[in-house]
Amino acid sequence: MSSLKTVLKKIRKELREKDKVREKAQADMRKMTSVSKQAILLIHQKRFQDARKLLGKAAATISELNALAREYPEIIHSGLYSTALQEYSEANIFLTLIKESRFVTPEEIGVPSIDYVLGLADVIGEYRRLALDALREGDARKSEECLHIMDEIYTELMAMDEAYMLVPGLRRKCDIARKIIETTRGDVTHEVRRQSLEKYMKRFEKLEKSLHLSKKEK
Repeated sequence: MSSLKTVLKKIRKELREKDKVREKAQADMRKMTSVSKQAILLIHQKRFQDARKLLGKAAATISELNALAREYPEIIHSGLYSTALQEYSEANIFLTLIKESRFVTPEEIGVPSIDYVLGLADVIGEYRRLALDALREGDARKSEECLHIMDEIYTELMAMDEAYMLVPGLRRKCDIARKIIETTRGDVTHEVRRQSLEKYMKRFEKLEKSLHLSKKEK
């Protein structure tokens, strides 16, 4: 029969081990979030290969954490891990949309559906940045394409019916997304009108010049 001292000594040892695992896991989750954010920045810089490498590292970390979850489920299934998975999902969805013009699935990237959906909602913000970059470059058509993708994501998320209510945090993200889309639509509309006016003025000036020359010839 074990003494109380022996029992508590064993418990202390287990708690210390669990605390070490928790600290390591949380450090990995923070690193995974950071790596995914870096990948998104690289995507905006069109450094797609570098972004893929970073996401490959994040995927390896996910595998390690999922393996750890089998032994320490209470450590892994936390808000911090969910945040990391959302960021990872966002980066993968964004990259696949740009490179392959399709939506990657949760199964392809190995993330839970809820984290995928929340990451998808954040992609709308990245497309606003793409749209603004296109406007600065004078490419109104590309900005309109970005706006179309933003609209598609938002519309499909809102059409999830009861599932929409079952994803914690999705309502707030969709409220933010709606404001982002409205602002972007205003920016794109303003630029399209400006470009149309500019083209009209150039045609008018050209016509006026040709009329002026024909009068001189007479």
